[in-house]
Amino acid sequence: MKTMLTLATGLCLAFGLAGCGTTTASRTTTGALGGAATGAAIGSLSGDAGKGALIGGAAGALGGAIYDANQKEQERRQSTYYSRGAY
Repeated sequence: MKTMLTLATGLCLAFGLAGCGTTTASRTTTGALGGAATGAAIGSLSGDAGKGALIGGAAGALGGAIYDANQKEQERRQSTYYSRGAY
C-alpha cells in the first residue's frame, strides 16, 4: 500500500512538473527528473534506489517527450484554426 501511494504521488508530481515547460528540452528534462526522483523513492523501498532512479528517469523523459509532442500538435492546430479566421 505504501509503495502504491509513493508511486501515485511521484507520478502526479512528475506529470505536473512536465507541464510547466514550454520547450521540448525543458519538458523532457523535467519529466526525467521527476521520474528519477519517483523511481529512486520506489526503488529504495525494494532495496535498489539506483536502478529505480534509472528506470524512473527513462520513463519520465519518455513521458515528457510524449507530452511535448501532444502540446506542439495542439498549438499547431490552434494556430491553423485562428489563421483561417474560423473563430
